[in-house]
Amino acid sequence: MTLTKVVHDCSTGETVTIPLTAEEIAAHEAGAVESAQRSAEREAAAVAEASAKDSARAKLAALGLTEAEIAALVK
Repeated sequence: MTLTKVVHDCSTGETVTIPLTAEEIAAHEAGAVESAQRSAEREAAAVAEASAKDSARAKLAALGLTEAEIAALVK
């Protein structure tokens, strides 16, 4: 599969499909890797936050607070 780009010349109305250069393909692949890394970091942060919230709720419950009291504190 060849990666391509579409170039449209507004002054002539001509549209041309051009294969990407090796540099453009490398930039595209690097961007995809970076995007995947950012996505994984966001997911890890969300999991860590959920874990911290669960831990905090468990600790508050261990202190004897009711679910209503915990809910009032953890808005």
